[in-house]
Amino acid sequence: MLEWMLVGVGFTGAFTIVYLYRAALRKLGWIPSVESYFSPKGGCAEAVVRQINKARREILMQAYSFTCPEIAAALIAARKRGVTVTILLDHSNEAVTYSELTDLEQHGLKPQIDANHAIAHNKIMIIDGRTLITGSFNFTRQAELENAENLLIFHHHSELIDRYKQNFHAHKEHCLAPGTAKTHVHLRGHPEKKAA
Repeated sequence: MLEWMLVGVGFTGAFTIVYLYRAALRKLGWIPSVESYFSPKGGCAEAVVRQINKARREILMQAYSFTCPEIAAALIAARKRGVTVTILLDHSNEAVTYSELTDLEQHGLKPQIDANHAIAHNKIMIIDGRTLITGSFNFTRQAELENAENLLIFHHHSELIDRYKQNFHAHKEHCLAPGTAKTHVHLRGHPEKKAA
């Protein structure tokens, strides 16, 4: 009987060690994982801010519409603590007064405008090369409070994150500084006007 108890405790102990080991790896962020959030009022913006607050080296961001002050404040705070923050925005952010574009510029960030497409509709963040945020969720108050949206946060999915980084840098190559992209957008859709 005692021998069977020892065998049972051995198995239980082994399972406990494996469980604790995997829990420690997950806590340290070394096991690929995915989080999902949904709006309205499902904590999407809060989840994005939480990930930005964990950034230590680099944040790469692409946004179609950017009107969420909490996310903007988190990006500004990240820059102040030494994180490199690179932001690519759709050209519509130059036209709307409620975009966070001006606030970002006033705090030393230098967002770029992606005017090479009818709509630059990507909504992503890549944080420290280890975390990818994507989904339909625009970085806006309306997306958080009113829209039906989804948000996925991938941790340590290196191949997927590498593909998103490559796509980010491909778009960055054709981005322009705010205020310089309007002519480019105008001419892009009307090649006959280039010759005029």
